[in-house]
Amino acid sequence: MISRRKFAAGSALAIATATLASPIVPVAYAEEIDENGLHVQDWFLESFLEIGEDQKELTGQNKHLAILFEQRGCPYCRELHRVNLANPKIVEYIKQHFGILQINMWGSKQVTDIDGSEIEEKEFARKWRVNFTPTIIFLRQGDINGIPMSLAQATRMPGYLKPFHFLSMFEFVAGKHYEEKMFPNFLQDKLNKLKAEGKKPDLL
Repeated sequence: MISRRKFAAGSALAIATATLASPIVPVAYAEEIDENGLHVQDWFLESFLEIGEDQKELTGQNKHLAILFEQRGCPYCRELHRVNLANPKIVEYIKQHFGILQINMWGSKQVTDIDGSEIEEKEFARKWRVNFTPTIIFLRQGDINGIPMSLAQATRMPGYLKPFHFLSMFEFVAGKHYEEKMFPNFLQDKLNKLKAEGKKPDLL
């Protein structure tokens, strides 16, 4: 079955899973900026910006929808792309478990929210209480159309996180640990596990 959209062929504790305990080293990143001043990743979700439909489609693939809010000239957005999203291990994990929908915090494209309202990107950002960039909102799997935002949201990543923090947040969501614990507790559990195995995560 051919989808109407496609995927291109991609807190103070720091932690990684046992299989990711080795250092995460970024590779060279060929920077590309679009006409809105946002960094381009060709594996991000191509979408009609119908949030409920994107989320529904990803749920069918056993993936989560992650909405990434960025803006022109944001230095931490640049760091996110140059460091975190330049690492093949991180990108491969995200591709396997998520669809990333990029939103311009000050943009004017029409977005259909989960309550059916059609609003511009900038209003969508305000509605979801996004005050700075980068911010990533992770939506729960399942039918979220028409339910309150507080219930539709699994968690959010407010601001830039270092690679291990960043990847751990995606692991937290992919494993649906948000259903039973808070992110700091998840990190502490992972840290304890690594310590018991005699492994030390790279916090840089």
